[in-house]
Amino acid sequence: MRWRRARQSHNIEDRRGGPSRSRLGGRLRGSRGAKAGGFGGLGLVAIVIIGLLFGVDPGTLLQIAGGGDGSTVPQRGPIAPSGPADDETSRFIAAVLGDTEDTWNTLFQQQGQRYREPTLVLFSGSVRSACGFASSATGPFYCPGDQKVYLDTSFFQDLSRRFGAPGDFAQAYVIAHEVGHHIQTITGITGRIRTAQRGVSKAQSNALQVGMELQADCLAGVWAHHAGRSRQLIEAGDIEEALRAAAAIGDDTLQKQARGYVVPESFTHGTSAQRQEWFSRGYEQGRARACDTFQ
Repeated sequence: MRWRRARQSHNIEDRRGGPSRSRLGGRLRGSRGAKAGGFGGLGLVAIVIIGLLFGVDPGTLLQIAGGGDGSTVPQRGPIAPSGPADDETSRFIAAVLGDTEDTWNTLFQQQGQRYREPTLVLFSGSVRSACGFASSATGPFYCPGDQKVYLDTSFFQDLSRRFGAPGDFAQAYVIAHEVGHHIQTITGITGRIRTAQRGVSKAQSNALQVGMELQADCLAGVWAHHAGRSRQLIEAGDIEEALRAAAAIGDDTLQKQARGYVVPESFTHGTSAQRQEWFSRGYEQGRARACDTFQ
């Protein structure tokens, strides 16, 4: 990924290794860019998808341990806190976040709307959010209560070594997926889904959650489309890296690895094939209205 071409985001809060360094001070000042281009419709997402969805209270989105919060991956085992700040990693994260900002700002503006940018919090070991306390074992997650993405950068090592999905674009996919959950929150989709999950069976609730996760994958693909078409950030092999990551964290793949069999009614994120399919759909079409995962 040609991420050094991208604008670095200001919306990063660094809580690693002590008191929060307010949005990384001047060290990561700059802007990020995202894939911009024809929005085919966050407005249409609101009309087409929100009309189909029923909702849920955003404050309940982050059921972190159960994976029903919008996190990209399931729980991990304990890991050691990150070491000293890795400037290269920090700049990469700021560039990817900045590029998503550029994409979604453009797409929202095309619909006559304003995009409220999320903040990305870097932490090591553990962190407290408006959704509660979480450890690094949780993996990256989005909290609708404070509209922030939380990321321990040591997860990128796990993504490569444990999940077999190396590469900078695999990491970018993780960030863009969590930003997809932010878009669901600010457009009202999250709230409607949470409402729909009340009073239904566990299997039905899980099915709605799968729709949420697959839609976030699709929205990550929309970003990738515009990052490649508008800013030429995509290199040969990048999309394959994202697809490998999507496959590595599919519910069926993880359940087979953990217990040797799968329980489809317990899925909360979708199968490997589904995650790849919806990321690909967003990437190929570049429009949010292509991301109706609730039909």
